Amino acid sequence: MSYTNFTLDIDADGIALVTWNMPDRSMNVFTEEVMRELNAIVDHVAGDAAIKGAVITSGKDSFSGGADITMLQKMLATFATDKEKDLEKATKALFDNAGYMTGLFRKIETCGKPFVSAINGTCMGGAFEMSLACHGRVAADSDTVRMALPEVKIGIFPGAGGTQRVSRLTDQQQALQMLTTGQNLTPQKAKSMGLIHEIAEPSKLVETAKAMIRNGLKPVAPWDEKGFKLPGGPIYSAAGASLWPPAIAILRRETYGNYPAAAAILKCVYEGLLVPFDTALRIEQRYFTEIMQSKEAAAMIRSLFLSLQELNKGARRPAGVPDTKFKKIGILGAGFMGAGIAYVTAKAGIPVVLLDRDLPSAEKGKEHSDSLMADQVKKGRARPEDKDKLLSLITPTADYADLAGCDLVVEAVFEDSSVKKDATEKAEAVLKSSAIFASNTSTIPITALAKNSARPKNFIGIHFFSPVDKMMLVEIILGKKTGDKALAVAFDFVRAIKKTPIVVNDTRGFYVNRCVLRYMSEAYKMLIEGVPAPMIENAAKAAGMPVGPLALTDETAVDLAQKIMKQTIRDLGEKAVDPKQMALINTMVDTHGRFGRKNGKGFYDYPAKPAKKKLWPGLKDLYPQLKPEKVDYEELKQRLLVTIALEAARVMEEGIVTDPREADVGSILAFGFAPFTGGALSYIDGIGAKRFVKIAKGLQKKYGAEFKAPKLLLDMAEKGETFYQRFDPYQKGEVKQAA
Repeated sequence: MSYTNFTLDIDADGIALVTWNMPDRSMNVFTEEVMRELNAIVDHVAGDAAIKGAVITSGKDSFSGGADITMLQKMLATFATDKEKDLEKATKALFDNAGYMTGLFRKIETCGKPFVSAINGTCMGGAFEMSLACHGRVAADSDTVRMALPEVKIGIFPGAGGTQRVSRLTDQQQALQMLTTGQNLTPQKAKSMGLIHEIAEPSKLVETAKAMIRNGLKPVAPWDEKGFKLPGGPIYSAAGASLWPPAIAILRRETYGNYPAAAAILKCVYEGLLVPFDTALRIEQRYFTEIMQSKEAAAMIRSLFLSLQELNKGARRPAGVPDTKFKKIGILGAGFMGAGIAYVTAKAGIPVVLLDRDLPSAEKGKEHSDSLMADQVKKGRARPEDKDKLLSLITPTADYADLAGCDLVVEAVFEDSSVKKDATEKAEAVLKSSAIFASNTSTIPITALAKNSARPKNFIGIHFFSPVDKMMLVEIILGKKTGDKALAVAFDFVRAIKKTPIVVNDTRGFYVNRCVLRYMSEAYKMLIEGVPAPMIENAAKAAGMPVGPLALTDETAVDLAQKIMKQTIRDLGEKAVDPKQMALINTMVDTHGRFGRKNGKGFYDYPAKPAKKKLWPGLKDLYPQLKPEKVDYEELKQRLLVTIALEAARVMEEGIVTDPREADVGSILAFGFAPFTGGALSYIDGIGAKRFVKIAKGLQKKYGAEFKAPKLLLDMAEKGETFYQRFDPYQKGEVKQAA
């Protein structure tokens, strides 16, 4: 029998090699067809007396990315339609569909022939669950091999036996840590946890797997044998009693109850370990069916998987422009941002010219890459030769002539128009006419900076976030005259350095900073009202934000907030900034010298490590304090999210961002907007425009005009629209240019 997605070869010893290699796919994934074929292969192996066992491996560089998420979306779409007719029947169908993969993997486990998974590369989600169902598991000793069950990151959990097998192979503490965080495992870590049996040289991977079968690998899972004991002991034991209460508390502390999938994992493991294995699988299937119906799963799957993938693949890249093959990229300015951009560029294997006003400054910028790579080597994430190779790609210089031949130049000099003008003119004087010039400005409009360019159609903004090596989002900013080639080259660069691009039309603060400033501003307003600072920070985290607004101000610098406010007043007039908020920031900086983390004191105090930061006690003396019991805590949470969401809606109304995928993904990747909501616009969609407008009007009445809903939202509320209906990203034409 022939298969579309697999080949099956039987050697002289009667061992079948099952090679998974999907045509027209860069990575193997589980689809309905793949599962049907795998089911047939298991039947073939089990039913043929001449076959002693089977090894499953991949014909690609990676093993598999797990389940095809579009398959899950199809299941949910069918459920959404069918539940209107018969909810009970639709739920039963969803339960059965969700359990198909569980049944398939259990079939591998109980077929009576030994199966070994030979993991040659990335092995994620359902693929790792399949591997765990095999009787033997061997991974290649390679930096490219990573194993994980990352489903919790998109609002679901490993629902094909993952929660039950992991918690029976390793101790419960490690199992919960892995399952609730979706952490990546190296082969060494996976083996130490008992999740794989052997690590082999890549060239000997399949032979090692076959040897396990030749040497008498038993075709029985440990939990199917009599006398099986759980690693670390049963739930009802001294170890269990010391693990579970703090585990539940830690989950609550980390998630504030916002992530149903994480809570479901604990329930699956706890309940599953109390019963026989097949009953445990049914428990897992029941919880998986429940989580699949949650609004959090729908929102997170859309934004953090589908939209993220589409944006990373260049969904907004102009069609018809050839891909750019970068031979050399120039970075102007070797300060913290420029040095960071040089690092990620060199890490992508692209030669970099790092230019500053003098050679020592440029060399200092290169030292940043040296330091980052030294840390990677120390942690075992890179080899010394990797460090040497990366550093060899960075050429520090003070001579603009060295930029000749660059395909792209990224300017990251001091945030001053005259300094940027000088850098632009000097660079363009030596660049080829086809080269693209990009500015990393965060405050100056791109259209204004493009006036300094002799080739404004080749001028664009590429706005990174700090620290560059860790932040995954990049805003690509279009000026009025930016051409398609410049946009395409910017896309190609961002994708080459493995960041996520979003397209933003030119405006003050672009997209992300506009939203972040609203978040901080609302916190300042709360402080002035007398809300205790700990309540503000805790409310933000309970609402789903990873960092409180006061801590975020410290990270970006309180004196920077002061500079932005003063510049805004100069540009837009006194009324553009709340005088009470200006006074608060002036007091922090000018009176108390509190600049933020950089000088060890801001809204928080930063003692020497290992001591943790603590809110500055002096905050409570700045304004009369409200009694905590007089403060509406739920309203604090609401205000912090609503103010950001309203700004995101205004940005859409103004045409600054035109694709809701970019607004959602950007809000999560840039500043962690409550990921369980799916992003700032999905937050509104999840509430419903009509109800959201009502909430905004209530807050406007109490707290002022910043909560005024834009006309766009009023219109959407009247028509019952969502952002994904109003701005359907799958029916878009050309990217809108700045107005």
